[in-house]
Amino acid sequence: MTNTVLAPAAPARSAAPIRSKRPTWLGRRARKATLVVHIASAGVWLGLDAVMATLVVTSVVTEDDRTRAVCYRALELVTVWPMTVAGLTCLVSGIVLGLGTVYGLVRYWWVAAKLVLNLLLSTLVLVALPPTIAEFAGRGDALLDGQAVSSAIGDLAFPPIVSPTLLLVAVVLSVFKPWGKLPGRR
Repeated sequence: MTNTVLAPAAPARSAAPIRSKRPTWLGRRARKATLVVHIASAGVWLGLDAVMATLVVTSVVTEDDRTRAVCYRALELVTVWPMTVAGLTCLVSGIVLGLGTVYGLVRYWWVAAKLVLNLLLSTLVLVALPPTIAEFAGRGDALLDGQAVSSAIGDLAFPPIVSPTLLLVAVVLSVFKPWGKLPGRR
């Protein structure tokens, strides 16, 4: 008979999830659901910016007054209120995630930077965009009535450039999480 030595069995792994040192009030499913809402609302916001850019560029390059008029009128439909809803949904879900997870609302530089970007963009959508969009909607009405209007885009060129750029910066911050914790938050 041969003597065989059996190796001791490996300890069984615990099925319990690894807990962070800082307790959170947002459960795993609620965190994931809130994260989906946060990402989706940012995607919608970015999509609305793309639609706005398409309408602005189309209104600049077209020679047809009717097409320009339709573009100007369509801007009113896809900018201020849809962007406000998307921006505020993104803001609220981001605040819930910040308060309900280990990242905190202002514990990390990247979270604080995203919060500032969202507040800035939401404020610009609510304050700076409505008068400009209303002016262009009026130009669209005038064009449809057969009146001649100036085709200068002016301030309307900046929102479809600035907003997607800052939203993409927020996405990069979310992915790479740079800079560590804020001072005094160790």
